[in-house]
Amino acid sequence: MTAMDTPQAFHIMAKPTGSACNLNCEYCFFLKKARLYPGSNFRMSDDVHEAYIRQLIKAHQVSQITVAWQGGEPTLMGLDFFRRSVVLQNKHQRPGTKIENTFQTNGILLDDAWCRFFHENKFLVGLSLDGPRELHDTYRKDRGGHGTFEKVMRAVRLLQKHRVEFNILCAVNSRNASHPLNVYRFFRDDVRAQYIQFIPIVERVNESGYQEGNRVTDRSVRPEQFGSFLIEIFDEWVARDVGRTFVLTIDGALAGWLGMAGTVCIFGPTCGQGMALEHNGDLYSCDHFVEPAHLLGNIMKAPMIELVASEKQQKFGQDKLDTLPRYCRECDVRFVCNGECPKNRFMTTPDGEPGLNYLCEGYRAFFKHADPAMKVMANLIRQGRCADEIMQTYTPQGTGKAASATKVGRNDPCPCGSGKKFKNCHGSAGADLGEPARGK
Repeated sequence: MTAMDTPQAFHIMAKPTGSACNLNCEYCFFLKKARLYPGSNFRMSDDVHEAYIRQLIKAHQVSQITVAWQGGEPTLMGLDFFRRSVVLQNKHQRPGTKIENTFQTNGILLDDAWCRFFHENKFLVGLSLDGPRELHDTYRKDRGGHGTFEKVMRAVRLLQKHRVEFNILCAVNSRNASHPLNVYRFFRDDVRAQYIQFIPIVERVNESGYQEGNRVTDRSVRPEQFGSFLIEIFDEWVARDVGRTFVLTIDGALAGWLGMAGTVCIFGPTCGQGMALEHNGDLYSCDHFVEPAHLLGNIMKAPMIELVASEKQQKFGQDKLDTLPRYCRECDVRFVCNGECPKNRFMTTPDGEPGLNYLCEGYRAFFKHADPAMKVMANLIRQGRCADEIMQTYTPQGTGKAASATKVGRNDPCPCGSGKKFKNCHGSAGADLGEPARGK
């Protein structure tokens, strides 16, 4: 391993309870991972805990370090575990560095004590919520088969009461994907969430729980359904919520129009910088590939940085690019998509080549639809202006046409940044938001 091979920063999702969880969500891909550790108590030991914190901090050559907690359900470890973690972080922290903790939870066990702790230690909390009651309770059930909506909403109010910064993680499935605006408006208006992450459920039919097979369950979102879901939300967002509500898929896509694809790992040309740490110290290539073929080693037996920089992990990340089918390489939205996540690339192209993303049809429709507005926002940002200026000209119907000049004067500069007057650019009849009007 050389200095050239060693990443200065990387991301690890630590799973202190492994796959153990107090819910039984029907679409959860991680519950089956318990089979990898028969007889385990699924609790991270003190030795593994300290090794994780110490090695993570030592391996980073940047000033910002993220300690990420996930599951399973991490609250099952109890609050004292995380109090000890803060002590360990302070013990091993280097001068000039800043440590941030992120914490993904279903919220069921949160109470005042948890939320006070989160606030005092500046934890960023991700809360799993799939929309209003009738949509959330479809698949997110407890061990008794009962819906969990009320308990999650109780967690929302507790987080707000204690001024904990939190975001929403919504699993987009075949049920809630048919109600995009109900879901989005619920998060924005009822939950009052500023940050929302939509994760498409693509659940393969197999007994192993690994990334194999090319059939999906009925719970999985359909490709065209996911595209429509994103389009309807985008049109609502771009008309009224730019700069106020942040949707990770939209932000990640906009980065592509700015020539910076990869701020969200699924849209990067390569991957391999986001790994998963099991409760016993086993490090895997990715949270979606916790399976024997992608086990890098154990941090109690080999230094974390050696596993992160290993040839095996480098190949895992490079394979995302090297296995991209010709159909994708020649696609006009490749610059933003890059084939999306490898876990979803199990279909064949029209030419019969393997490696096409299951969600290709949906993403392509979304990117094509969003293209005109994305170009305008990218131009605004390049000029050092705010992307929310697009709301002066974008119509809520999502037609991609400029609105009448009721907010922007006809002789004002066009917000797209062309340097032309609005009336001679996007204020002209039939002008497309994506490009300045021609021949003016």
